[in-house]
Amino acid sequence: MFRTLIAASLLCAASPLLAQGGAGSQLPDPNDRSNTFTLAVGAAAVPYYEGSDDYKLIPAVAVRGRVAGMDFWSSGTKLYLDLIGRPSSGIDFDVGPIVGARFNRSGKIKDDAVDALPELDVAIEVGAFGGISLIGLTNPYDALNFRVDYLADVGGAHKSSLITPSVSFSTPLSRTFYVSASASAEWAGDGYADYYYSVSPAESLASGLAVYEADGGFKEWRLGLTALSSFSGDLTHGWAVFASGSYAHLAGDFADSPIVDDRGSASQWLAAVGVAYTF
Repeated sequence: MFRTLIAASLLCAASPLLAQGGAGSQLPDPNDRSNTFTLAVGAAAVPYYEGSDDYKLIPAVAVRGRVAGMDFWSSGTKLYLDLIGRPSSGIDFDVGPIVGARFNRSGKIKDDAVDALPELDVAIEVGAFGGISLIGLTNPYDALNFRVDYLADVGGAHKSSLITPSVSFSTPLSRTFYVSASASAEWAGDGYADYYYSVSPAESLASGLAVYEADGGFKEWRLGLTALSSFSGDLTHGWAVFASGSYAHLAGDFADSPIVDDRGSASQWLAAVGVAYTF
């Protein structure tokens, strides 16, 4: 319901607000495929680990841009490259590689019981994504995107894979204000579930947590919302401020693990704010 309401409000608002450019104003060319780069820096509040109910502040960095007609962007600790150039309107096919790192339980944890479990290795993950984007539904600059991500650990940490289907809608509401709403689900393999959510007998003795063996399957669903507001007069260049937030809910064996059910929460929030500059 939340996703539907957000998308409906954006669809209704996008075209009339973009039209309010003022007398003599000229909107950017939607067919411009020149190189661009946006760097965003700020701070984010994130759980100490997947399933934690304690939060910490960390630096937040994100990039987005285009080079040689190919779009790239970061999401969390993952970097995407779309190898197929975007058309000015119609259907855009999205295909490309993903690389990323997963730091779950790889450092100090506030909860003493979970901190007593072995510190885990950083997972190096690579994979690919594929999908389609519908361009120009309400204005020449919007995109309704359907995508599936596949990631596999290649660094010997959880030695498993994840599949994440998602849908998102992004549009400028004016020349200075941009929003994006998204929804996704995630499935994780047995190795992922066992590495991050199981508790062995030896680990139970060290931490006081119950012995638990987690199996893979449906891991979580997530809703997200991002807003960007330019204060240099145009979204295509200069300074802007951004805010981003998401809510995820763990499910199945992941939510039933004692590190979540006893010591944490299946509800996971993330929030980030900062400034961005577009070259």
